[in-house]
Amino acid sequence: MNGIKEKIAAAARQLGNEATVGFPEAVVVEAGAQSRVAPFMKERGYGRPLLVADEHTLAAAGRTVAAGLAGAGFPENATLVKPNAQGDVVADEASIVQVILDLQKSGADAIVVAGSGTLHDIARYAAYTTRLPFVSVPTAASVDGFASRGAPILIRGEKITVQAIGPTAIFADLAVMSRAPAALTAAGFADMLGKYTSLFDWKFGSLTAGEPYNEAVAGITEQALRDCVEHADLIGRRTEDGIRVLTEALIDSGLAMLVFGQSHPASGAEHHLSHYWEMEYIRTGKRQLLHGAKVGAACAEIAGLYRGLEMGEYAPNEAAAAELRGALRDIPDPDALRGLLRRVGGPSSVSELGVSGELLARSLREAHRVRPNRFTLLRAYNEKKAAGQQKPVR
Repeated sequence: MNGIKEKIAAAARQLGNEATVGFPEAVVVEAGAQSRVAPFMKERGYGRPLLVADEHTLAAAGRTVAAGLAGAGFPENATLVKPNAQGDVVADEASIVQVILDLQKSGADAIVVAGSGTLHDIARYAAYTTRLPFVSVPTAASVDGFASRGAPILIRGEKITVQAIGPTAIFADLAVMSRAPAALTAAGFADMLGKYTSLFDWKFGSLTAGEPYNEAVAGITEQALRDCVEHADLIGRRTEDGIRVLTEALIDSGLAMLVFGQSHPASGAEHHLSHYWEMEYIRTGKRQLLHGAKVGAACAEIAGLYRGLEMGEYAPNEAAAAELRGALRDIPDPDALRGLLRRVGGPSSVSELGVSGELLARSLREAHRVRPNRFTLLRAYNEKKAAGQQKPVR
């Protein structure tokens, strides 16, 4: 990971926020990485870490991490985050308060989270609120938020992203992650595939609405995306090499968000559709779909919409329109995107995912409101359409 650390540092210097990036002290991506958690905690002088997991991640890695901590002399101290009424562990008020209360009761001085994206969001915000550090032990290569400082959480059923903290260290055990359910690995790949449209939306917002943009950070995300696409077959077979490529790409994407200070490099209209569907499922009491799987299917839909639009109608001048046309050509067509999703064994379409046609149509009209501070092409398209100026999609 040394190369990416140098790129992150260079991007931080460009942005003038080098002192505030908070790069993890250790990033270990290898088989057996979880055995290094306890020695790290000991070396850093922690005394009472709280292990955060759920019933599934406890079996996958939590018990082994807990045994390592106990063997190093740490007191047994763990909390299992409880699922909601639908049986899903979600990053909502109840889950966050559960962890905060256990932190207070135990007098913990750090958090070790064993799990995937949702548990990380819960732990990072609980750690931020209590001003404690946290150590990341991913159990599946399922999302790109392991290194991020933003925490997407649900407040009264509404999805918002709030400021939190990044991990002090990441110990990604490839032996554990290679055994994760295939659907989780496919979701991680799909989350990365969504960068095709998120990177376009980021450039679009920059050229049409003056949103902040950084080429170096975009380059980090683009390289992580290319690495995943080039190794799609290995990732689909869940080989250790494939999981390593995917895990490092997910971490790099998170670090790109961390150095930029916002989610622009990795989240655009495809994520807004995903969040919209998530809130609808919570509102109607349905079981949740995997975040990355939603992002991948949404990316194909957004790609189809965007590729049918004429950039001259949205750009402030011809130079910007030309640049946007070039960026648009970098987005594969929907069939190619769905083919990549099939190669890793994930759902390749909205219908296969189980999202209804009515919900898809409604989200395409309304999902841009999920992040009203972002100026995506989806938002521009809908605002133009509402004003009666939108030509039919080709």
